[in-house]
Amino acid sequence: MNELLKINYEAEQPTVSARDLHEQLNIESNFTTWFKRMCEYGFEEGRDFFPKMEESTGGRPSKEFNVSVDMAKQICMIQRSPEGKQIRQYFIDLEKAWNTPEQIMARALKMANRSIESLKGRCKFLGEQVVEQQQIITELQPKANYVDMILQSKSLVTITQIAKDYGMSGRKLNKILKELKIQYKVGGQWVLYSKYQNGGYVHSRTIDITRTDGRADVTMQTEWTQKGRLFLYEELKKHGYVPVIEQAA
Repeated sequence: MNELLKINYEAEQPTVSARDLHEQLNIESNFTTWFKRMCEYGFEEGRDFFPKMEESTGGRPSKEFNVSVDMAKQICMIQRSPEGKQIRQYFIDLEKAWNTPEQIMARALKMANRSIESLKGRCKFLGEQVVEQQQIITELQPKANYVDMILQSKSLVTITQIAKDYGMSGRKLNKILKELKIQYKVGGQWVLYSKYQNGGYVHSRTIDITRTDGRADVTMQTEWTQKGRLFLYEELKKHGYVPVIEQAA
């Protein structure tokens, strides 16, 4: 079948260029006037014809239209000319070919291929998201493990016990906390600076002791609450100190 007019099959329904149709019908009046007159027959924009903007040779955008094959057939009838009759029959023959089982199957396969490609792209995107999220989880897991370990414990802990989490001695950790202006020493006991003392981070334990000369006495020992332990975790991490469990990550 000779191609009188190029049919666009990419839209939801087959369409043809209104300007190409105007030329093939050998209409004497200009395209804009003719098309406006055709629209007066009750055709609706968005259902029967579809506007589009194109660059003309002069550089100015010109308004063009695609029309449905049904509208094109009716326009051909309106013209009452040999060209109109020929082009209308051309559309009818195309429609018959368009609706053969082979063509229906071909369109179905084309749509299926598009869906498959779309799903492939979606799966690739989701796969990349999963990898990225898994990497984030891997990075955060050590922190989660350490924080979980803290939250599971309700007891008070000594600075020596906390220091072990960081792979250092209690003496060294006390020194670091002093340098960070978190604590200072009073009468042999480490106490928090005033900005931290009401945070519920520490508890003073009274310990009975016996002096070398046999006298009974007491000493005060600072122990950390689990809230204080979490506080230290956040403060130490700001300065590059992390628990061993995170150092291994």
